[in-house]
Amino acid sequence: MEEIINRVAKSGLVTLDLEDYYHLGERVLYDLKENLFMGMILKEKDFREFLKSHDWAQYKGQNVAITCTEDAIIPTWAYMLLALHLEPHANSVVFGNLNDLEEKLYFDAISQINPEDYRDARVVVKGCSKHPVPTAAYVEITRKLQPVAQTLMFGEPCSTVPLYKRPKNTQEAVNA
Repeated sequence: MEEIINRVAKSGLVTLDLEDYYHLGERVLYDLKENLFMGMILKEKDFREFLKSHDWAQYKGQNVAITCTEDAIIPTWAYMLLALHLEPHANSVVFGNLNDLEEKLYFDAISQINPEDYRDARVVVKGCSKHPVPTAAYVEITRKLQPVAQTLMFGEPCSTVPLYKRPKNTQEAVNA
């Protein structure tokens, strides 16, 4: 019998799975509509009293997106006050929806990646995952690795979509 050779393993490809950077903490949407008087107005005195009496410790370790889903004018300082109260307890606090929160969590994780670890590497950014990876995270990792990687691909090592290949005799980048 002929020996089976795993060409993918011998290819020198480095797989980067963004799912490995998924933050396991709970995601919470804090909706300011709950603090509105008659669903329309944020009363400063009532809001400040709520901030003093609310149990902020319940957000310990959580990832919180602050928003208002009502069509109301919310002063900027209200979001700032919420952030001040959440920050000592929550893992992460953002203004926006849960997708904005997910993007921030991935951006924070990607910022910790040392691009030099991928210098001159043939990188495959894995495309399938159990947890949702925002498209913005794929764009960010591409932006971060393109200056150092020899090649960038998307997909699985056995079936990739070429994205970028550094030219051999020039420093200029060309798209595949």
